Amino acid sequence: MSAYTDLVGCRLPIQQAPMGTVSSPELAIAVAQAGGVGTITALGVPAVQLDSMLAKMASCTTGTLSVNFLTAGWDRDAVAAAAGRVRLIDFFWVDPDPLAVEIAHRGGALVCWQVGSVGEALAAVDAGCDVVAVQGTEAGGHVRGDRPLMPLLEEVLNVVSVPVLAAGGIGDAESVVGLLQAGAAGIRVGTRFIATVESGAHPVYKQAVLDAAANATDISDAFAVCPLCATSPRARVLRSCIEAVHALAGDAGQTMLAGQRVPVPKGSGMPPGASATGNIEAMAMYASRSVESVRSIQPAADVVTELLPSS
Repeated sequence: MSAYTDLVGCRLPIQQAPMGTVSSPELAIAVAQAGGVGTITALGVPAVQLDSMLAKMASCTTGTLSVNFLTAGWDRDAVAAAAGRVRLIDFFWVDPDPLAVEIAHRGGALVCWQVGSVGEALAAVDAGCDVVAVQGTEAGGHVRGDRPLMPLLEEVLNVVSVPVLAAGGIGDAESVVGLLQAGAAGIRVGTRFIATVESGAHPVYKQAVLDAAANATDISDAFAVCPLCATSPRARVLRSCIEAVHALAGDAGQTMLAGQRVPVPKGSGMPPGASATGNIEAMAMYASRSVESVRSIQPAADVVTELLPSS
């Protein structure tokens, strides 16, 4: 169907974006089964645990899976383990690194790098990446660059030869079709998958996304207690959680990490997963400018079908 689907072996040019704990294995499997690319985040997951998790996921689907690595602190052993289990290794929030690409390729995986500028896209190709994902400022979560998606996409398409994914504020079939017609080889979608049955998001987070109207998000530094924000504290979240965290005294609550309950500090960049307790409304509820397109909690496969209704 496109250079991207031909390359990575998926049926549809849709990649579910990595969203921390929201990107549960169940969500990634459901998207892969529906014909897209399902993605989990590996931040903080040791290589042995990641390998075991991916082995279980691979036993549940013949679809295409991806693993996302964030920050310059990526674990070589974890990248190597993931590359032996999935088709696509995904990097973000760090300058393109030829060593990371080499390790992934050595393990048999392809590499995608999400970028926020033309210069970074060129650097990704020079580093040996097989796919580039272009993120516009409309995106939910941590925002790499400072330009809207469409003009940035057009410029990147003019200077790179690898398949290019479009990311940022994409929530309906009309947007998907328009971006594919503009030359994107695939679409990277996050916010539409937050309010799904398989999502790892807390029910309060899912409801906040459902309740959000147009223009309900802002790029903010209100949730800068995280490894990514050490370099650039810019993340698009629901405006309601910015207001809530500013009014909060003390920690936001607790969540489960590595089998233990740990505090969620005020301003933590950790989104509220299903295990979170406390002031959920004051946690980092990432959402893109397409949040108004989320109207109900659905199976992930139905979201894929809605985004590509003719598939």
